[in-house]
Amino acid sequence: MIQPERIGLSTGPMKFGALAWGDPDARIALLVHGYPDTAWTWRYLGPYLAGRGWRAVAPFTRGYGPSDLAPDDRYAVSDQAGDILDLHEALGADESAALVGHDWGAVAAWQVTATAPERFARYVAMSVPPPAAVVEPLRSVGTLPIAARQLRMSWYFLFNQLPESERSLGWLIPKLWRDWSPGYDAREDLARVFEALRGTGRRRAALRYYRNTLLSGIGELVAMDPQAPVLYLHGQGDGCAQVEIAELYADRLPAGSSFAAVPGVGHFLHLEDPDRINSLIGDWLD
Repeated sequence: MIQPERIGLSTGPMKFGALAWGDPDARIALLVHGYPDTAWTWRYLGPYLAGRGWRAVAPFTRGYGPSDLAPDDRYAVSDQAGDILDLHEALGADESAALVGHDWGAVAAWQVTATAPERFARYVAMSVPPPAAVVEPLRSVGTLPIAARQLRMSWYFLFNQLPESERSLGWLIPKLWRDWSPGYDAREDLARVFEALRGTGRRRAALRYYRNTLLSGIGELVAMDPQAPVLYLHGQGDGCAQVEIAELYADRLPAGSSFAAVPGVGHFLHLEDPDRINSLIGDWLD
């Protein structure tokens, strides 16, 4: 594995730690992780894109060390999308830049396509479709079982609302990795996650993404209207979000988008089969 540079980026009141690969003068590919994960999730894609002429930069999102905790506990999707736009500026990127997001990073990428679609030339989202896709199974009696199954699979979302549930992350996070990507050996990733979430404040921050969304961010999710073409990838074995929901919504993605249901992988598809996923992303970005 090609070791990344460790860099720091400032965006007004926030300071971010990040990993980077490639020529600093090359066009920027911003890679945004989700939960429960870190910037190290891009340890295969980053050097691959660097080899294709990109400067790949993977920040640790707000709350995940070594990045700052968010001021006033602001962890809404709009805050994360704002961070992406601020990081684009901090990196000196232009309209040739690319944005790749996974899990919460994918949700933030969808939000950027809705609010500033011209900021990036290319978008990639993985494992989480646009929020509007969640209601797609409710449109037909025949797909109601999909909706019911997804509700059961999303139990952790409600669990994360419980007071002091951050004390349970020691067993919850390994369970989610096992459930979401069955058969994948996540030991290296788990070590990185617990390093980034060291201390009660950071663990609480990771759950704020869920708590703030349920308490005050549902409106912005419902109103999200992606406006730019996106490569959307979803593992057929995803134990977090059903691939069937993504398939039901595929023809409603923004014009010019491309969708692939990838066999043999789960939620962390870019780690489970990096060669295949890297190639799909690299071809789309170029």
